[in-house]
Amino acid sequence: MAKQRTDDLVQLIRTLTQGEKRQFRLFAKRNSSSEDLLFLQLFDVLDKKGEYDEAAILKKIPSVKKEQLPNLKAHLYGQLLTSLRLLGRGRNEDILLRENIDYAHVLYDKGLYRQALDLLAKNKEKALAGEFKSLALEMLEFEKLIEGQYITRSIEGRAQELSEQTLAISRALSQTHEFSNLALQMYGMYLKFGFVRNERDYYFVKEFFSARLPQARFEELDFTGKVYFCQAHVWLHHICQEFAPCYRYAQRWVDLFSENTAMKQLHPVFYLKGLHNLLSTLFNSLHDERFEVGLRQLELFPMQVDFSQNRNVEGLYHLYRNIHQINAFYLNGDYSEGVKIIPGLSELLDTNPFNWDANRILVFHYRIACLYFGNGDFGHAIDFLNKIINQKTIDYRADIQCFARILNLIAHFELGNTDLVEYQVKSVYRFLLHIEDLQEVQREIFQFLRKMPNIRPNALAHEFRQLHERLLPLQNDPYERRPFLYLDIISWLESKLTGQPVKEIIQQKSKNRRKR
Repeated sequence: MAKQRTDDLVQLIRTLTQGEKRQFRLFAKRNSSSEDLLFLQLFDVLDKKGEYDEAAILKKIPSVKKEQLPNLKAHLYGQLLTSLRLLGRGRNEDILLRENIDYAHVLYDKGLYRQALDLLAKNKEKALAGEFKSLALEMLEFEKLIEGQYITRSIEGRAQELSEQTLAISRALSQTHEFSNLALQMYGMYLKFGFVRNERDYYFVKEFFSARLPQARFEELDFTGKVYFCQAHVWLHHICQEFAPCYRYAQRWVDLFSENTAMKQLHPVFYLKGLHNLLSTLFNSLHDERFEVGLRQLELFPMQVDFSQNRNVEGLYHLYRNIHQINAFYLNGDYSEGVKIIPGLSELLDTNPFNWDANRILVFHYRIACLYFGNGDFGHAIDFLNKIINQKTIDYRADIQCFARILNLIAHFELGNTDLVEYQVKSVYRFLLHIEDLQEVQREIFQFLRKMPNIRPNALAHEFRQLHERLLPLQNDPYERRPFLYLDIISWLESKLTGQPVKEIIQQKSKNRRKR
């Protein structure tokens, strides 16, 4: 077994719950052959050690020779997956449907055509009701194969019925695939570039979307197609910073599950992603009260869907809950409460039990840095910003890469590290020129920070006021407001002018928004 597959085996064992381990041991002991006992012994050793140590394994299981290990590991991996599939069949409708397709194949091979057809017909209805159309289509194709051998009196009408069903499902799947492809392409574009930076970016994104937009209308789509329709449009308007239409499509997405609550159980990932996008849009639009309603809706999710045995859904829930809990602290300016969750969140990021990707961890590091910055803890903010700045690959989320460097400059300025600021300004300027991401807001901040070491203390307030006056109009510029989504520069400047902590400035703005 290659090293990668050995690592996969160890990682799989680490993810098992106590219940899954107990179930696997019962499953393994159903057959007491020597080979089964050996793979179970290997499982016990790996489970106890938590890592692969070949010397320790050979010592613990003396009846196993070194050349037997690759096959034994491969056998153990296969048996673990089989056990987990059996355990998951009662919790995952699609696993049960696939299993029944296999049973129909067994009956077909036995020549029991009527029994196979009955089983397929019954499960095809379940597949259609649960929006598992790919499985329904597979069942239909199998039904047509059997009908060609098992002649009944109703074959003529039956043939027409199966043909019409196949065509209808194929059309629905084709439309769904077109929208899912578009949604994925828009997501990839966002990961690489973030928000549009100028008019050229804006028209490029719009033309890219329009050229690939399927012609099907929303009302013509099935449930899954409607979800992908909303998802594609959410990404379009999110990238273009058009938060009003983004909100409308995100709300329509969530409403699909409110109108058909059974889909929350069958497709919880779609529902969670819809809520996440709705909350992100409300946060970007500074709709405090609607955001709080949406956050409560997200926090009700564990009471609506049991995800205790589904690590993927559990991971998504904790991912989105942490993101929007932090966003709530940003909106309210409650940074002192926000920093209290950081130790637990940092441990979660370090251990990464849900296998969150590097992009999500990078964004969390930036969010944590902003919490520390807002609370006046500039040293810890710099620690987390350095985790972004010092990473080797910068081929995704260039926007976060840029603003991490800007916030790092401001944090060093707050700590009085003027020499370091003067040196880093040049380095950051070169970085931004390299990725063609220099905007007016950034130019203004650079000019300010570059001349800071030469400004007399009694002239500092005047310089802050001038920078504030220059930046204030840019908040409403559709292409220049992007920096304000990452860092509330205006509130920071106002804190320097008034002498109030930045969190008090933001708290007052939140109260004013609620009054309006």
